[in-house]
Amino acid sequence: MAGLALIRRPIVAAFAAAVVAAFSAGPALADFDGFVRGLWPEAAARGVSAQTFSRAFAGVTPDPDVLAKSRRQPEFTETTQEYLAKRVSDARIARGRAMAAAWRPTLDAIERTFGVDRYIVLSIWGNETNFGQKLGGHSVIRALATLAYEGDHRRYFRRELLVALKILQAGHVSPAAMIGSWAGAMGNPQFMPSSFEAYAVDFTGDGRRDIWGSVPDSLASAANYLRRKGWQSGKTWGYEVVLPPGVAARRGKSETLAAWSRMGVRRPGGEAFPRPDDRAELILVAGRSGPAFLVLKNFFVIKRYNASTNYALAVGHLADRIRGGGPFATPWPPEQASR
Repeated sequence: MAGLALIRRPIVAAFAAAVVAAFSAGPALADFDGFVRGLWPEAAARGVSAQTFSRAFAGVTPDPDVLAKSRRQPEFTETTQEYLAKRVSDARIARGRAMAAAWRPTLDAIERTFGVDRYIVLSIWGNETNFGQKLGGHSVIRALATLAYEGDHRRYFRRELLVALKILQAGHVSPAAMIGSWAGAMGNPQFMPSSFEAYAVDFTGDGRRDIWGSVPDSLASAANYLRRKGWQSGKTWGYEVVLPPGVAARRGKSETLAAWSRMGVRRPGGEAFPRPDDRAELILVAGRSGPAFLVLKNFFVIKRYNASTNYALAVGHLADRIRGGGPFATPWPPEQASR
């Protein structure tokens, strides 16, 4: 490879020896050693130095906890009621309101710059890492290497791992501080490396896009992501509604809010819908006996962050609660299915 040819042979030899020393002689680790060796030409071609590569993989072995967690994703295994109870708890609402006050000037600037509702940005932060309290605890390099080595989507995670090495090379973070989820989602906004590369911003102007230690960089990066995915400034994610008999949800079918009103769909408190020309889709996550929602384009923008309907509802509802809104008016039925 051209990138490898630019590295002096003694440096390559020293790097290879360091990698071999990092692993025991067992067959599985020997295979993993071969996997790491196979990454080097691709990493070098992307501008990753031997020193950065060696530091990133020093002492790294497959993480058995990562594969176990990859098969348990609460967005798709819990009911909506269970999921929201955890994500929109009284404690999280209170902490969100405290963060809104503590970071008011930063949120003012982010809202002016990106046009994304501050409470949605705060809710993303709350849902992803409980406002920075739970960044994941996994080494991103180790997690991605494990999934690229023996996960279900190896090609995808191999690409993400190579991007993560580029992030280290650029000096945005050290290997030790590059922590995240079992899937390699990083920092406060839980960006995958490719999302970091495309959407993370240096909002503080210090030359680093620090989504681990800088709250301004983290919140601005989340806002930039949503803006780039099509967030409509000044509009909401959706509304809880009460349905008349005979009105049913049809996936992918949208109507204007004025049209829904003519069908007898109303908000629980009887308030009029603002912007009656906005288009919305009706979703019923618990059947007709549970809460019903008219969701707008911004709801589907949130789903670009995480494809789960449960997640998008949690982000929208937590944002509304931090803003000062109340709980859903319609109670959840005892038994209801997750979507």
